[in-house]
Amino acid sequence: MVGREKFQRALNELENKLIELGTFADRALKNSIEALEMKDTGRAIAILEKDREANRLHEEINDFAIMLIATQAPVAIDLRRIITGIKMADNIERIADFAVNIARSTIRIGQEEHIGILMQVKKMYEITSEMLKMALSAYHDEDTQKAKKILEMDDKVDALYDQTVWDLFEFRQQTPQGTMQIIQLLLVCRYLERAADHVTNIAEHIIFLVKGKRYSLNN
Repeated sequence: MVGREKFQRALNELENKLIELGTFADRALKNSIEALEMKDTGRAIAILEKDREANRLHEEINDFAIMLIATQAPVAIDLRRIITGIKMADNIERIADFAVNIARSTIRIGQEEHIGILMQVKKMYEITSEMLKMALSAYHDEDTQKAKKILEMDDKVDALYDQTVWDLFEFRQQTPQGTMQIIQLLLVCRYLERAADHVTNIAEHIIFLVKGKRYSLNN
């Protein structure tokens, strides 16, 4: 019984590390969008400098998970928890990378007057951030209904992405001098759309954790 309690504490620690990484990624995404909106290149640079923290947490989670597999020889649901943790960490770290990429685009745009699609970009971010928070909550609660709801939210991000890309191409025809900014904003939209896809991957991992079967939410 003592061994089981010790192992359970280790599993709880793994969960806490994952939620810490997820919270970091969500905050980095928020800061990157705010830096873009305010043309705050200093804040964008700070995001680049803090990225090593996400990398550190990611490596720490992987090392901890491997240690648990090697020393505890887990089976069934416990093994799924650890494997889910590894896969979730990979996806969350990629979301943090997208925040860094958005910060780089902000630096490249600099102080140029913004093309009028930032409200759509912010809406994409808001939905993606809500998805990530819901995924972390679903993981903590092992709630498959929350995980499945993420699919509906991802569809909204995809629709916004398609519309915003179309609008940016329209701007390109009207204001060819703004090509550089348009390219950077296209990239920002792509980073947000991909971030939402990674959250959907996390939702799939949560369903696998609970059900023991793999379901694709992207089809």
